[in-house]
Amino acid sequence: MRLTTKEILSKSNLNRNDIIQLLTIKDQKELEVLFNAANMLREEYCGNEIHIRSVIEFSNYCEENCSYCELREDNFAVSRFRLDADEIIDIAKKISNMGFRTIYLQSGEDSYYDTDMIAYIIYSIKQNSDMRVILDIGQRSLDEYRAWKIAGADDYFLQFHTSNSALYSLYHKKKNLFDKINHLKYLNRLGYKVGTGSIIGIPHQTIEDIADDLLLCLELNIDMAAFTPFIPHPFTPFQNKPKVEIALVYKTIAVARILLKQVSIAACNALDELEFNGREGALKIGANIIVPNFAKDINKKILLQPAKIKEMLENTETITSRIELMGLKISTAKGNSLSLKPVLD
Repeated sequence: MRLTTKEILSKSNLNRNDIIQLLTIKDQKELEVLFNAANMLREEYCGNEIHIRSVIEFSNYCEENCSYCELREDNFAVSRFRLDADEIIDIAKKISNMGFRTIYLQSGEDSYYDTDMIAYIIYSIKQNSDMRVILDIGQRSLDEYRAWKIAGADDYFLQFHTSNSALYSLYHKKKNLFDKINHLKYLNRLGYKVGTGSIIGIPHQTIEDIADDLLLCLELNIDMAAFTPFIPHPFTPFQNKPKVEIALVYKTIAVARILLKQVSIAACNALDELEFNGREGALKIGANIIVPNFAKDINKKILLQPAKIKEMLENTETITSRIELMGLKISTAKGNSLSLKPVLD
């Protein structure tokens, strides 16, 4: 007998079939039940505060050739850039002076930035500010993860993209899912606050795959989840594939909140490409993090000048106003995870 959405949500633990049923809801009233439940859990576990994580995208070089990604090595249409270590540190210092508490260092998989350079960047940011440092620089060596933790890194975001090993091998020619999962487990053991997630609506994916993605997030005991909507990019093998419908992404975020409870969940910037104010839509159904790239324009070697700082502050005020209109507020805290993890000796 098929359960109602309310009956499924009354369970203390959801099974795979429950998750699949929630992800396939089409009735608007049933969707409202799901979304309201997810939003209530966000408020219960995260409060009414939304956390901003300010991104410095410091390199768009990438040595991988993922089928869906515009930064893939074979995409010669991309205008590549790199910031040097001192530029990154200078930008981080200025962002800290603007009142931001978390810095999100993001790049493609670019080995130009070796172990010592990344460690120097982390250590310098920590010496110059009280900011939380999150790394999102791809799959690196186990020794590097350890060195960067010692240097002061707080979080590591490493998306697994899909829990389906066959699809993972299709999308990534050089790597396998087993290694990615082992890296995520090792990051956990080192004491990082770990973020991961999948791409929703990617070609050949099924609803069952998305359910398994959510269950893998639960199994990995993560601190942050991000479910990125698939949007086709020019000059990639998937450039002619259809983009995902935002309703499926919203349902994934809502079910993630119900399943993962206190885990922080991002309202990805790409949601705004699918729907006007898509990020705000995600905040209404369980997400509690936004990651605006305030440093987007300066990534082309233009350091923060007074005019740029003014523009960034205005952008922040706009985002803050939109969130406050929803009855929420921007957190002034670092947004640390609610979980406590042992650190590997």
